[in-house]
Formats: sequence, C-alpha cells, structure tokens
Amino acid sequence: MEPSGHPVEPRAAVSLYGASVEYALHCMTWLVTPRDRPVSARDLAEMQGVSPTLLAKIMPRLEKAGLVQSSGGIGGGYRLARPAGEISVLDIVDAVEGGRRLFDCKEARRGCALFDGTPPDWSARGTCAIHAVMLRAEQAMRAEMARATLLSLTRSVRYPPDFQARAGAWFEARATARETARVAAVRAVAGRRRQANQRP
Repeated sequence: MEPSGHPVEPRAAVSLYGASVEYALHCMTWLVTPRDRPVSARDLAEMQGVSPTLLAKIMPRLEKAGLVQSSGGIGGGYRLARPAGEISVLDIVDAVEGGRRLFDCKEARRGCALFDGTPPDWSARGTCAIHAVMLRAEQAMRAEMARATLLSLTRSVRYPPDFQARAGAWFEARATARETARVAAVRAVAGRRRQANQRP
C-alpha cells in the first residue's frame, strides 16, 4: 500500500529483448517452407498483423547477419540464406539485438563508503560474485538459444493438415497481385505515351 492508503500498482515487466526479436523469429518461421517466389516484408508484416515499418528495420538486420537473402523489385522479397536447421534462435536474437548483454557490471563493490575513495585490493580481487552469477545465467540462456534451431521451432508447432498449404496460397496470391499491378502500371504508362505521340 502507498502512504495514501491506495494499493500499489504493479509495474509492467520490461523484457530483456524487445518485440523486434519476437517478430523476427516469427518472420523467419514463415520462410522455412520453400516457396516459388520470395516473400516480401510487407506480406510478412500483414500475415502477422505487424507494422511494415517495423519489419523494414528488422529484415535488413537479418540479411546483414547472413540469415536471409533478398531480391529487389516488385516481385522481390526474402528467402532463408541457409537451411533452417543451421540457423539458431541465438543467431536471430543477436542479429536483431546486436549481442545485448544480460548484465553490465559497474564494479559497485569498489564504491563502499568505508573505503573512503580508495578501495583495498581485496575488495575487487577476482570476479565479483554477483557478476559471476549473472555471467553463468547469461551463458545458460545463450546456450539454450543456440541449441534451438529455426527448424526445431517450426516442428514444435502442431499445424492443422491444410494450414501450410493455405499459407502458401496466401503468399502466392499476394505475389501474383503485385505482379498484376506492375504489368497494369507498365501498360498504362505505355498507353499514355502512345496517345501523346499520336497528338498533332
């Protein structure tokens, strides 16, 4: 309770990794199934109900890390750059977050008021016990993420039998619609040029 007698509102938990990691992992799972055409970032965003602007920031990071390869143009998009069994969750997390550390030790043990600004040698000998715990926790977390692959993630989901076929048809329809729009736009421009050339 606060001094006023009102209940204390629980603080919203702040996660170590942001939503970008979650979206990146989900995007990558959609790329595991081979498709005839690459998948656009816009389609990946729409499939997940995510802002295309956010994915426009995430996908280049995955490409820079060598996890996806892109092709440009109206029919362009993304494919996995290597087999899903060779891409770990840790690869994806580090690509998006840049190797964020679990703990940043500031050597607070040297700042004790009793040391009067001159900490004795014994106070900072060896690794700080608190830092050591955090390092072990981080190593365990990273080891777990390194063990899990993109392939194992997708195999752990129990899709209905026709789900992947429906997803493939959805992506294919989107790619076809873009190509149809491109052809229509090219024809419209060509038609306007013909009309302009026929004028006296």
